[in-house]
Amino acid sequence: MRPSGRNLDSIRTISIEPDVTKHAEGSCMISMGDTKVLCTASLEDRTPPFLRNTGLGWVTAEYGMLPRSTNTRMRREAASGKQQGRTVEIQRLIGRALRACVDRSALGERQITIDCDVIQADGGTRCAAITGGWVALRLAVNKLLKAGDVVSDPITDHLAAVSCGIYAGQPVLDLDYAEDSTAGVDGNFILLGTGRLVEVQMSAEGATFSRMEMDQLLNLAEKGVSELVAAQKAAVA
Repeated sequence: MRPSGRNLDSIRTISIEPDVTKHAEGSCMISMGDTKVLCTASLEDRTPPFLRNTGLGWVTAEYGMLPRSTNTRMRREAASGKQQGRTVEIQRLIGRALRACVDRSALGERQITIDCDVIQADGGTRCAAITGGWVALRLAVNKLLKAGDVVSDPITDHLAAVSCGIYAGQPVLDLDYAEDSTAGVDGNFILLGTGRLVEVQMSAEGATFSRMEMDQLLNLAEKGVSELVAAQKAAVA
């Protein structure tokens, strides 16, 4: 029995509320169970120096957790003067994943920055950030299309992410914190709407895993991502 009472192949309740901020070109609040992440997309008519005069755009991301997004207060990273390694790794992952579904030539020489701020954490924050980040990106690009600033849609597909793992000896979908903190195997799966893989992060957290178990987790991830894509479609409809 999972702590939440969910079936092994059930994701948490998903909610994606679009256009939650006034100033960002695209925004949403995504909730995956008790994990809540505010995602905003900001358009800039510039690119990083290494892309100047290439005709290519850029999508990047920043990620952070509010001090009381967890059980005990965390010190703001700004107070220590530097980001933690985990933060840097996650925001690079988000940007890398989102670029996989963007035609940077069609985007043109402009940059879209996706900011992902964790309001409340209960496992799977990076997956929620990627899934919600796509919605914010989609809404920002819609404004470019409506204004005629881009000729063709630079977003080539949906993109979503979900965690899977082996908890109490069983493959399970969409781990919450109670499962994530004690899972023998933990993995994050990022897929396009077509089902093609963008990135897989898997590690043994106390027990090794077999090829068969990895395939079982991938099958669960495909099911979970299909449900997340359906939620994305409803949010941007």
